Amino acid sequence: MTATDRDYPDQITIEPVTTPVNADVLLPGSKSYTNRALILAALANGRSSINAALFSDDTHYMADSLRRLGIAVDENPDAKRFVVDGAEGKIPVTSAELFVGNSGTTARFITALLALGRGEYLVDGVERMRQRPIAPLLDALQQLHVNAVALNHDGCPPLRVKTSGLEGGSAKLAGDTSSQYFSALLMVGGATKDGLQIDVEGDLVSKPYIDMTAATMRAFGVEMLNDNYRRFTAPGGQTYRAIDYEVEPDASAASYFFALAAATGGRVRVLNLGSKSGQGDAHFVDVLEQMGCTIIREDNALEVRGPQRLRGVDVDMNAISDTVQTLAAIAPLADGPVTIRNVAHIRHKETDRISAVVTELRRLGVEVSERDDGLTIQPGPVNPATIETYDDHRMAMSFAILGCAIPDITIRDPGCVAKTFPEFFDVLARTVRP
Repeated sequence: MTATDRDYPDQITIEPVTTPVNADVLLPGSKSYTNRALILAALANGRSSINAALFSDDTHYMADSLRRLGIAVDENPDAKRFVVDGAEGKIPVTSAELFVGNSGTTARFITALLALGRGEYLVDGVERMRQRPIAPLLDALQQLHVNAVALNHDGCPPLRVKTSGLEGGSAKLAGDTSSQYFSALLMVGGATKDGLQIDVEGDLVSKPYIDMTAATMRAFGVEMLNDNYRRFTAPGGQTYRAIDYEVEPDASAASYFFALAAATGGRVRVLNLGSKSGQGDAHFVDVLEQMGCTIIREDNALEVRGPQRLRGVDVDMNAISDTVQTLAAIAPLADGPVTIRNVAHIRHKETDRISAVVTELRRLGVEVSERDDGLTIQPGPVNPATIETYDDHRMAMSFAILGCAIPDITIRDPGCVAKTFPEFFDVLARTVRP
């Protein structure tokens, strides 16, 4: 059963708040940490427990793929816990057909993991996944002498991986599309005999996610080396150890509730997500601070207090690109233009996120200019509209926050939030009307 088995209406009209929001919020676990921990627990030398984990479509597809590879994964959604019996760096089965839905982390992490196997494996997903590029990862695997190919010869799933194991090696990989390719290879590299060295061609996008990968690997007992984001090395001869691993709340999900405080002039404090978080998206609060919000940073919480009126901002969001839609949705409420730069890579996400945001803001009557690597949003009145979500969870959640400040905004296909945050609309309702 996936999170999408929940009942969602065809559309939801968001009711604006009547008073500024004032709430403490506890959010579900990080998708990025949960899926990394599932991979590393699968590679470990015993039974690991992943606690406070996220249960969503993306983590379902990861757990299901691991089970199809012969790795025991027990799920307890009520306790928010996965228990994984690691296979000590091996793939127990010699063939499998894996379905990853529209989970980019699952597609990329699993494809690299398959290199450790001995046999032939197939990876496929939904129609949108069949449009999402994975060619750079396939090319890197080919450099490592793994036969990994796109069956339709278009650089996208469905994929076939034929392998006789991976002892290590070196590869070069372009940095301008996704840091997940590097994370996928480095996590696998930590389980090889000789280790992996990955050289970055060009500038690497979303660098904080590499730091997150390194921290998660370290928690499971394996080190990787980072030479100024130009070269990464996972030394060989290491062993992932089985551990009890605690997942912190999802900083990308937190961005919506921080934006809620900003948009309503209210106060939101997200618990268990502190100033020392390794998640890059926790720095979304820095952008809100530039826009006039007051930020209270504690070791175990982050709090945002919104101003009377947000200020315009010009910001490079490459390192926190999953929060682009969050900022864009509340941008019309600012007193000046909001410019978002250096995020061309988000055109290859669940949808073309730049184009989708521009289209929906214009549907609301907002003046927007689009560039290859970003957009500029002008302040002004926002008209009622029904927002298309493009089967993209972040479109739904972002524009729902605008609906808390502006009347008559309807979100179509709200069930798409099940990808990473199935309870989003429930948590939002409790936050605005506790």
